[in-house]
Amino acid sequence: MVLKKNTQVGKNNFKLIYLVFLLYFCLVFNSYSKSNLEGVFTNIKILDKISSKNTLLKLENGKLKKFKDLEIKSIKCKNSEFDDNPEITAYIQVRDLTNKNNDEVFVFNGWMFSSSPSIEPFDHPVYDVWLISCY
Repeated sequence: MVLKKNTQVGKNNFKLIYLVFLLYFCLVFNSYSKSNLEGVFTNIKILDKISSKNTLLKLENGKLKKFKDLEIKSIKCKNSEFDDNPEITAYIQVRDLTNKNNDEVFVFNGWMFSSSPSIEPFDHPVYDVWLISCY
C-alpha cells in the first residue's frame, strides 16, 4: 500500500510539472507573436520618374526623413498575422517641399499596403513610393 501511494504522488507531480510547462510555453509564444507584428522600421522604395532610379529608404517610425524634395514620415507599420498570405501595412505621411503655397498639405497621408499599392495610390509627378517591409 505504501508503494502505491508513492506512485500516485509521483504521477500527480508529473501532471503538475507538465501543466506548468504547458502554461509557460503558451504565454511565451503568445507574447512573441504579438510583439513580432509591429515594427520599428519601415522600408520603402522610391522611384524617381525623371532619372528612372530606384532608392531603398529606411524610415524609423515616428521620425521625419528628407529625401530630395520630399519629407517622409512613417507613423506605424505592421506585419500580418498570417504566414500564407503576408501583408504589410504602414501609415505614411509625405510632404512635397517644392510646394511653398501650403506647408500643411500632404501629398500622401494614409495607410499604404504592400500587396495592393493601388488601393490608396501615391500620386506625385516626379516620384512613386512603394512599401517594401516592416521590421
